[in-house]
Amino acid sequence: MKKLIAATVAVFSLTAMQAMAGSPVHMWKCQINDDMTEEALVEYSKAWEKAASKVDGGKKMKSQIYFPVAAAADGTGTDLLYISSWPNFSEYGKFWDAYPDSDAAAMEGEAMSCHGSALWEAMN
Repeated sequence: MKKLIAATVAVFSLTAMQAMAGSPVHMWKCQINDDMTEEALVEYSKAWEKAASKVDGGKKMKSQIYFPVAAAADGTGTDLLYISSWPNFSEYGKFWDAYPDSDAAAMEGEAMSCHGSALWEAMN
Protein backbone atom coordinates (compact mmCIF):
# COMPACT_ATOMS: atom_id res chain seq x y z
CA MET A 1 0.00 0.00 0.00
CA LYS A 2 2.85 2.40 0.82
CA LYS A 3 4.33 1.80 -2.62
CA LEU A 4 1.00 2.55 -4.28
CA ILE A 5 0.63 5.80 -2.33
CA ALA A 6 4.23 6.80 -3.12
CA ALA A 7 3.72 6.06 -6.81
CA THR A 8 0.47 8.05 -6.85
CA VAL A 9 2.15 11.04 -5.18
CA ALA A 10 5.00 10.85 -7.69
CA VAL A 11 2.60 10.78 -10.66
CA PHE A 12 0.59 13.71 -9.31
CA SER A 13 3.79 15.65 -8.65
CA LEU A 14 5.04 15.14 -12.19
CA THR A 15 1.64 16.05 -13.61
CA ALA A 16 1.51 19.21 -11.53
CA MET A 17 5.02 20.22 -12.66
CA GLN A 18 4.00 19.77 -16.31
CA ALA A 19 0.84 21.82 -15.78
CA MET A 20 2.84 24.63 -14.15
CA ALA A 21 5.62 24.63 -16.75
CA GLY A 22 5.83 27.72 -18.90
CA SER A 23 6.32 27.87 -22.63
CA PRO A 24 9.65 28.58 -24.36
CA VAL A 25 10.17 31.90 -26.11
CA HIS A 26 13.32 32.34 -28.21
CA MET A 27 14.27 35.98 -28.84
CA TRP A 28 16.83 36.94 -31.47
CA LYS A 29 18.49 40.35 -31.90
CA CYS A 30 18.74 40.98 -35.63
CA GLN A 31 19.86 43.50 -38.21
CA ILE A 32 17.94 43.93 -41.47
CA ASN A 33 19.95 43.40 -44.67
CA ASP A 34 20.60 46.67 -46.52
CA ASP A 35 18.33 45.84 -49.47
CA MET A 36 15.40 44.69 -47.27
CA THR A 37 12.42 46.84 -46.25
CA GLU A 38 10.33 46.21 -43.15
CA GLU A 39 7.39 45.19 -45.34
CA ALA A 40 9.53 42.73 -47.30
CA LEU A 41 10.90 41.36 -44.03
CA VAL A 42 7.37 40.67 -42.80
CA GLU A 43 6.66 38.72 -46.01
CA TYR A 44 9.95 36.85 -45.67
CA SER A 45 9.07 35.92 -42.08
CA LYS A 46 5.77 34.42 -43.27
CA ALA A 47 7.67 32.24 -45.75
CA TRP A 48 10.20 31.26 -43.08
CA GLU A 49 7.44 30.38 -40.61
CA LYS A 50 5.73 28.23 -43.25
CA ALA A 51 9.00 26.33 -43.81
CA ALA A 52 9.61 26.13 -40.04
CA SER A 53 6.14 24.67 -39.46
CA LYS A 54 7.23 21.60 -41.45
CA VAL A 55 10.15 20.95 -39.09
CA ASP A 56 9.47 18.40 -36.36
CA GLY A 57 8.19 20.40 -33.38
CA GLY A 58 7.45 23.47 -35.49
CA LYS A 59 3.78 22.96 -36.32
CA LYS A 60 2.50 25.00 -33.35
CA MET A 61 5.38 27.49 -33.29
CA LYS A 62 4.44 31.16 -33.62
CA SER A 63 6.68 34.06 -34.58
CA GLN A 64 6.54 37.81 -34.18
CA ILE A 65 8.74 40.69 -35.24
CA TYR A 66 9.26 43.61 -32.88
CA PHE A 67 10.45 46.81 -34.52
CA PRO A 68 11.69 49.46 -32.05
CA VAL A 69 9.68 52.65 -31.74
CA ALA A 70 11.54 54.23 -28.83
CA ALA A 71 14.47 52.20 -27.57
CA ALA A 72 18.03 52.85 -26.50
CA ALA A 73 20.77 51.62 -28.83
CA ASP A 74 22.27 48.36 -27.65
CA GLY A 75 25.60 48.92 -29.40
CA THR A 76 25.23 45.87 -31.62
CA GLY A 77 23.10 47.29 -34.42
CA THR A 78 19.82 45.68 -33.44
CA ASP A 79 17.09 46.69 -35.91
CA LEU A 80 14.49 44.23 -34.61
CA LEU A 81 13.70 41.40 -32.28
CA TYR A 82 12.58 38.17 -33.93
CA ILE A 83 10.59 36.14 -31.43
CA SER A 84 9.45 32.54 -31.79
CA SER A 85 7.41 30.65 -29.22
CA TRP A 86 6.26 27.07 -28.72
CA PRO A 87 3.50 25.60 -26.56
CA ASN A 88 5.99 23.57 -24.49
CA PHE A 89 9.66 22.71 -24.11
CA SER A 90 9.16 19.24 -25.63
CA GLU A 91 8.11 20.78 -28.97
CA TYR A 92 10.93 23.33 -28.77
CA GLY A 93 13.47 20.54 -28.18
CA LYS A 94 12.23 18.57 -31.19
CA PHE A 95 12.41 21.71 -33.31
CA TRP A 96 15.89 22.67 -32.10
CA ASP A 97 17.23 19.19 -32.87
CA ALA A 98 15.69 19.01 -36.37
CA TYR A 99 16.17 22.63 -37.44
CA PRO A 100 19.81 22.62 -38.70
CA ASP A 101 18.95 20.28 -41.61
CA SER A 102 15.69 22.01 -42.54
CA ASP A 103 14.60 24.22 -45.43
CA ALA A 104 13.91 26.96 -42.86
CA ALA A 105 17.56 26.89 -41.74
CA ALA A 106 18.66 27.18 -45.39
CA MET A 107 16.71 30.47 -45.60
CA GLU A 108 18.79 32.13 -42.86
CA GLY A 109 20.65 35.24 -43.92
CA GLU A 110 18.36 36.09 -46.84
CA ALA A 111 16.67 39.00 -45.05
CA MET A 112 18.55 39.66 -41.84
CA SER A 113 21.50 38.62 -39.73
CA CYS A 114 21.11 37.85 -36.08
CA HIS A 115 23.85 38.47 -33.55
CA GLY A 116 22.47 37.26 -30.28
CA SER A 117 19.63 35.35 -28.73
CA ALA A 118 18.10 34.32 -25.45
CA LEU A 119 15.69 31.58 -24.52
CA TRP A 120 13.03 32.67 -22.02
CA GLU A 121 10.26 30.85 -20.23
CA ALA A 122 6.87 32.55 -20.47
CA MET A 123 4.53 31.97 -17.57
CA ASN A 124 0.96 32.69 -18.67
